Parts: sequence; C-alpha cells; structure tokens
Amino acid sequence: MSSDPNATVVSSPCIGVCAMNEETGLCEGCFRTIDEIREWWDMSPQQRHEVKERLAQRQIDIARFDD
Repeated sequence: MSSDPNATVVSSPCIGVCAMNEETGLCEGCFRTIDEIREWWDMSPQQRHEVKERLAQRQIDIARFDD
C-alpha cells in the first residue's frame, strides 16, 4: 500500500453514536464538527487525514478537561 495519503482510502471515523454535544459542538461518537461530518464525503484523502489528526487531539483535550 502506498504511503501517499492522497492515494489511500481513509475510512470514516463514525462509530454510529451520532449525537452533537451542545457545549463542545462535537459529535459524541467521532468528535467531528457538524461541518466535518457534512463535508466528509467531498474531502480529498489528504483532507480526511487532517481531520482524523484533529480528532485525535480533540479526544486528548476532552480527556484532560474531564479530569
């Protein structure tokens, strides 16, 4: 498989827990914004990789906030 993010299929981060948190503006399941959810299928593989990188950081930030 190629390491070029533009040549790879990037799976959706959706886990089927679709509920928007009013405080954070993020989905409770995948941590995406409503815009990221809506635009996902029109994004390039590179854009999808960038979103997934942001999601990982958001999960860390939310975990720290909950402590």
